[in-house]
Amino acid sequence: MTRSYKHLFGPVPSRRFGRSLGIDLTPFKTCSYDCIFCQLGHTTRHTLERKNYVDVAETLAEIEHWLENDGKADQITLAGSGEPTLHAGFGEILWFIKARTKIPVAVLTNGSMLYLPEVRKAAAMADIVKISLSAWDQQSLETINRPAPGYRFEQLIDGEKQFRDEFKGQLWIEVFMLDGINTTPAEVAKIATLVKQIRPDRVQLNTCVRPPAEESARAVPENKLRELATIFEPAAEIIAEYRAAKGGEVKVNEQAILEMLQRRPCTASQISEVFGMHLNEVSKYLGMLTRSEQITATHRNNDVYYFAQKSQAC
Repeated sequence: MTRSYKHLFGPVPSRRFGRSLGIDLTPFKTCSYDCIFCQLGHTTRHTLERKNYVDVAETLAEIEHWLENDGKADQITLAGSGEPTLHAGFGEILWFIKARTKIPVAVLTNGSMLYLPEVRKAAAMADIVKISLSAWDQQSLETINRPAPGYRFEQLIDGEKQFRDEFKGQLWIEVFMLDGINTTPAEVAKIATLVKQIRPDRVQLNTCVRPPAEESARAVPENKLRELATIFEPAAEIIAEYRAAKGGEVKVNEQAILEMLQRRPCTASQISEVFGMHLNEVSKYLGMLTRSEQITATHRNNDVYYFAQKSQAC
């Protein structure tokens, strides 16, 4: 990317999408959920209200500029630091992208707003829609995802089922597994039954290999995740990034962040400000450094601070 954008970030390396250009349509942590496993921390604007959180014309101008001056990515994704379908104009943005380029477009959503017909209609313009389901009833939804007040589990399931009936593209469903919270065979079987009713094209299991919002959210070991994958029909695929990605640009960014943390502990947002990276990008690199045991994370006053291993902070 040749210039700094307000609403675009990347392209960033993604296991699922290759080099993915992200489009962030909400202010930081504006979401219908406050998931205990979120790599970006706690939701600060917890809402079900749909409106134009960022300027549509400004976003379209940035997309147009990127297409004319760079335009190289394997995928364009509506995703970022909040729930993209809360933006009332995300359908207009999808339409614009589809009219301007043949690059496939994905919407990464928690699925919470799909009970609304206008959201389903807009999302159906995408090539891929990735939805989420990590709970099996209202209590587990409130424990894991902590939806905005008034939201019901039935809305999530009904919306995802209706969207499957209407959507002609690829529907992927991500199940986020948390050790000791939703990982007994009986619990996973309940989720798997609901997933089968939704009929996605792909089922993907993930877990919190990056530091989560809550310390109680613990990663599921890879061998256990593979056992749980067999409960789904057909067996789910594992997308958790247990191993660090390779690549020159990735290694350069990792090293720059590591060198900064060797000098002083920082939060993800502080790293984002210093390097001019989107928080999603920063989170990927922090996850890689954590898995390679070059850094460690500590919760302090509702923030997660990162420390370089075997070094002294200034």
